Amino acid sequence: MPIHELRTANQLQAARFRTGLPNQVTNRRVLAMGRRNGPGKEGLEEVLSSALQTADNELGQILQEVDEITKTLKLDAPDLQALRAAAPPAVWCAVRQALLDRELRHLALTDELTCLYNRRGFFAAAVQQLKLASRQAQSLLLLYCDVDGLKKINDSYGHQEGDLALIRAADALERTFRDSDIVARLGGDEFVVLALEASGQTREVLLRRLEKRVKKSNAGESRYELSLSVGVARFNPKRTISLGDLMALADKAMYEKKRSHQKLNRGDA
Repeated sequence: MPIHELRTANQLQAARFRTGLPNQVTNRRVLAMGRRNGPGKEGLEEVLSSALQTADNELGQILQEVDEITKTLKLDAPDLQALRAAAPPAVWCAVRQALLDRELRHLALTDELTCLYNRRGFFAAAVQQLKLASRQAQSLLLLYCDVDGLKKINDSYGHQEGDLALIRAADALERTFRDSDIVARLGGDEFVVLALEASGQTREVLLRRLEKRVKKSNAGESRYELSLSVGVARFNPKRTISLGDLMALADKAMYEKKRSHQKLNRGDA
């Protein structure tokens, strides 16, 4: 699959592997712009240009705005001079700390490779989503996904190509599900999705949609065929079940699908 057909955040990661671009450019603003711009070469160029702005650039803009605000205050000259002398250092420290805190929170909850939630981010968001679904009597679907043959891809084409396979899988999942659904990479070749079950988003509909998306990903130029094994568990708001138990059910279903697929490939009865 050509890089320009991936979503913008995933374009950035794929480009980093092929161009050596530093990973520091992957930040929250990149993800937000990726959602706005969608796929396309122009979107990637805009992201790269914006992402190269540092926290100090942001800080400078904020301090400039603060200075403009002080100019509009109806203060006596001595008071205004004192405010301008005292406020910038204090604001500089506060804003810089806020930027650092924001970046740390982002790094703690985000998978570096795919820009999805990581395990910690998923659990933080999913626990809250289960509580909300219970209160509102909404059904949820938890999908446990595994990238088939990742070890073979790594062994045959190198770990860089294996990383690109994970990025392609993340892109397929993001395009299949809604922005309100929670998509995460747990680690290795495992992904998980927590999605609201609705009239237009049933288990069968989602699985067909994901299958079509993966097939479309394979239609482009690639040295291997991407495939996913998926297990699904349903959250019933009328029954009490923990997130861990729900994931265990979906994980078990996923491995049953994977074993069945392997038997078909071997021709076993």
